[in-house]
Amino acid sequence: MSSDSNHTPAQAGGNALAMAVLNSIQHPVILVNESGLIAFANWEAEAFFGASAAHLARYRISTFIPFGSPLLALIDQVRERRAPVNEYRVDLSSPRLGQDKLVDIYVAPVSNEPGSVVVVFQERSMADKIDRQLTHRAAARSVTGLASMLAHEIKNPLSGIRGAAQLLETSVGDEDRTLTRLICDETDRIVSLVDRMEVFSDERPVDRQPINIHSVLDHVKAVAKAGFARNIKISENYDPSLPPVFANRDQLVQVFLNLIKNAAEAVRDRPEGEITLTTAYRPGIRLSVAGTREKISLPLEFCVHDNGPGVPGDLLPHLFDPFITTKTNGSGLGLALVAKIIGGHGGIVECDSQNHRTTFRVLMPVSKDATLDDTPPIATGNNR
Repeated sequence: MSSDSNHTPAQAGGNALAMAVLNSIQHPVILVNESGLIAFANWEAEAFFGASAAHLARYRISTFIPFGSPLLALIDQVRERRAPVNEYRVDLSSPRLGQDKLVDIYVAPVSNEPGSVVVVFQERSMADKIDRQLTHRAAARSVTGLASMLAHEIKNPLSGIRGAAQLLETSVGDEDRTLTRLICDETDRIVSLVDRMEVFSDERPVDRQPINIHSVLDHVKAVAKAGFARNIKISENYDPSLPPVFANRDQLVQVFLNLIKNAAEAVRDRPEGEITLTTAYRPGIRLSVAGTREKISLPLEFCVHDNGPGVPGDLLPHLFDPFITTKTNGSGLGLALVAKIIGGHGGIVECDSQNHRTTFRVLMPVSKDATLDDTPPIATGNNR
């Protein structure tokens, strides 16, 4: 990759092809020369470091990574041994690069450039989130048998208890009638909880069709503003050129009602509380289908952001597990249901929470009638 003004046409063509190949790689790739300068950076590396290749070329690699990072030791090791090295789960988080910069690193020497090494970064965040999503799906399936058992073994006796309480209510005084009313109310509450759990045992195929996600979000926003989010600001940042999502409309409404309700409860006590709904096209994310060689593209990103206090760090990895909640009277089934529905659609849902900024991100496939490659549609605007 060194500069040479006497390239033959064949060499020039080869360099152009090499550049095209490197820029098509969906991982940051850089060349660090013997002086420690970043002599080359592909497009993903520019995005990763937040600077152009020309800007990166003016500085040493040590300028852009945290002080004491093991990456510098790896580069020295490769130069000394002239052999490639892998290092996994290296934390490069810093004010310059941002938070959650956990990467796998591959460093290799360049044979015709003494002292130069190639560094390839593979961001762990998406892989880890997909692993967590698969765990969430397994957790949702594990509660299926429990839901079926509860429906059969609890709802029938509860109906008898409620009926007996109603009969007693007609023959007791006002003081005792309060107790019979309490029995009926608590029985209804338990039945309602069991009904919610029964959703997990529903394994029927989902009836899906091409859906305009913005019509779904507009409907959910109208419902929220008329009820639980009446006094909360809800703003939008939509990509109007987004292709249809292949989904069940009613289930999407249920998903985003749950997510917006969670956000509303998080910001309810904040004077400047705000919820933001965003949609975007994010090519390059593919999820393998278990038992097949098929890979599903998940380019559609739908987010619910809020500026509430955030999710406790120890709770974040388990947020979509059943019965996990921070609410005093919460059942812990709302987000588990969201994970089940999105998983049933072949998508993934994740949560990022830091610095009074929480984002629930849903990644889903496009409609079968739309283009399934990773070429983003032509945008006509960003705001709605």
